[in-house]
Amino acid sequence: MKLELSLGICVGQHSAAGVKDENWDCLGIRVPNDSSLATKGIAAVLADGVSAASAGKEAAAICVQNFLGDYYSTPDSWQVKTSAQRVLTSLNRWLYSLTQSGGYEEEKGYISTICVVILKSRTAHLFHAGDSRIYRLRKGKLEQLTKDHDVQFNKTTRYLNRAMGLNVSLRVDYKTVELEQGDIFLTTTDGIHDFLSLEEMTSQLEAAESASELDTIAGNLAAQALLNESKDNLSCQIIRVDTLPAANRDESMRQLSELPFPPDLKAGDKLDGLEIIRTLTESPRSTLYLVRDPASQLEYVLKAPSVNFIDDPAYIERFAMEEWIGKRLEHRNLLKIISRPNERSAQYYLMEHIMGTRLSDWIEAYGKSPDIQEVIRIAGEIISGIRALHRKETIHQDLKPDNILLDRDGHVKIIDYGSSRIAGIDEISVNFDREVALGTVDYSAPEYRLNIDATTAADQFSIAMIIYHMLTGDRSPYGKKWEKANNLRDFSLLEYRPSYQIQPLVPLWMDQALEKALRINPSLRYDSLSEFLQDLKAPNPEFQRAKFQPLLERNPLLLWKGISLILFILLILSLVF
Repeated sequence: MKLELSLGICVGQHSAAGVKDENWDCLGIRVPNDSSLATKGIAAVLADGVSAASAGKEAAAICVQNFLGDYYSTPDSWQVKTSAQRVLTSLNRWLYSLTQSGGYEEEKGYISTICVVILKSRTAHLFHAGDSRIYRLRKGKLEQLTKDHDVQFNKTTRYLNRAMGLNVSLRVDYKTVELEQGDIFLTTTDGIHDFLSLEEMTSQLEAAESASELDTIAGNLAAQALLNESKDNLSCQIIRVDTLPAANRDESMRQLSELPFPPDLKAGDKLDGLEIIRTLTESPRSTLYLVRDPASQLEYVLKAPSVNFIDDPAYIERFAMEEWIGKRLEHRNLLKIISRPNERSAQYYLMEHIMGTRLSDWIEAYGKSPDIQEVIRIAGEIISGIRALHRKETIHQDLKPDNILLDRDGHVKIIDYGSSRIAGIDEISVNFDREVALGTVDYSAPEYRLNIDATTAADQFSIAMIIYHMLTGDRSPYGKKWEKANNLRDFSLLEYRPSYQIQPLVPLWMDQALEKALRINPSLRYDSLSEFLQDLKAPNPEFQRAKFQPLLERNPLLLWKGISLILFILLILSLVF
């Protein structure tokens, strides 16, 4: 997808040793000039090597250089929080291991503070560990956005209780703030902010509101701290937000509509050198064609958008996202998107052509007398594919038998990313209402109808619904009331019907796994799909223990209701007789 969103900034930096012999501070910023500007944003990092640590200087350099390299290597589909925290955790463990392998005392090795400011779309993401700081100047008011991680030992001595490399585990403060045009972010090491008042910093930064060279302002802050008898290294960064993305709906629409919709195609027509063989399916939202590449003689499936949505930016964005997602996936159970060297003249994308059958047809043929082991094998491949999707922080949101193919060898291929939700893309602001796809009612989780934010547990629910259908031939374990449920009360009245009541061959322990994955409350489902699959394959001892647990422990409310009912009946009998 080509979606260029203009986030314009002006940056100034300064770092100097001050009165010390060496500069143990390090700082850097990366402003991408490609699609990473939209998907990853602009990252600024400042680190202060701890002077009491023998390798503080090296630690600060590792923090800055490696963060700016590794952050942009994380998947584009990940949220900023996920990407940054995983990189910081990895860096922290590396620094800690360097301390251990270098023979340093635990708090005397590779230790550094860190501040990270990531500007993505219309949001600033802030990460912080140590006593370096992040400030924001907005409309003349300077505000400290971070809290120092140190302990005051006496009037003159402070000790850090959080920093990179200090411990094997790392706690990093994280917060987000909405951006406004004209915002100025300032990151500083303690050699500056410990020797400047808020008024002095504000006075210097106010000049940055219109300055073209912010390096000069950053240098002035350091010079003033030096005049105020700073005894430490002097480093700071100034980031001014000049323009914000998605300034108007028309511009967003123009970028999304850069390529025209293809015309209606028929057998024998050609599009960008591809020969149309026949129309496979046609719906109000899209058309699928079987096409052949004359050069390679390979056949593909071409998906074209419907002209019904030619002026709908939300639809166009979602259509573009399908290809964007598919190109970032590489898994045997996920449909492949095909890249061609020549440029396209219209909006469409190519998929691999899978010869096989839909899972819905398999259920139609075997749903009344399924091979239990074959059901588990298919379920395992579905779960394997969806786990790969979840590792990209992407939720499928429309899992159903019609969106699962079995190839000629019986292996699963999950198709149709048209309803998928990508965490990293959701962070990008657009000036239109994004299309929210709810999937198919028969298989989608209750949270979609309850307008609750869906997590990976929603896909787990859909997979369990599909497995239940495969085992029993019935679409829902909640009966006919399932389709009509639209609020919490409706869902609370639903009763689960065990699969073994319909298909006696289903083991009790397998049904218990299904029942857990099909809980109405997502927090009561499995924490992971791997746990769910394990319980489908083998009995979970926890289920057995729960089965023989005393009623007082399993359901105390039911026990006391029963006792109350018995006492009531005895009271009535005593009054009568």
